[in-house]
Amino acid sequence: MSGQAREAVSTSHAPKAIGPYSQAIKANGFVFISGQVAFDPATGNLITGGIEQQTEQVMKNLSAILQAAGSGWDKVVKTTVYLKNMSEFAQMNEIYGRFHIGAPPARSTVEVARLPRDVSVEIDVIALA
Repeated sequence: MSGQAREAVSTSHAPKAIGPYSQAIKANGFVFISGQVAFDPATGNLITGGIEQQTEQVMKNLSAILQAAGSGWDKVVKTTVYLKNMSEFAQMNEIYGRFHIGAPPARSTVEVARLPRDVSVEIDVIALA
């Protein structure tokens, strides 16, 4: 990326990266946030509860990273939602929708065979910086 800025973004208000990846990368006017699952950043533990509670925590984690990157939900252009069970789409969508005011971002939602720690939902984000 010769001549282009690339910066790792990290905040203690979202779960620490548990592998060789960054919470987010700011590059060329965008923020690319790694997939977030329902870990409580204070304890590092997976939160208890169903899809609603997990989605709420994921969205809070994403919000913290967006803020640390100097961005926000109003600047999100694309999300990808990974669901363990597509029959929980409506419940996830209800919580997800609470974080978007105005025109929501483009989104893909896919059902996957398995997610880290057998969580029910993972979401990644691309936003304007």
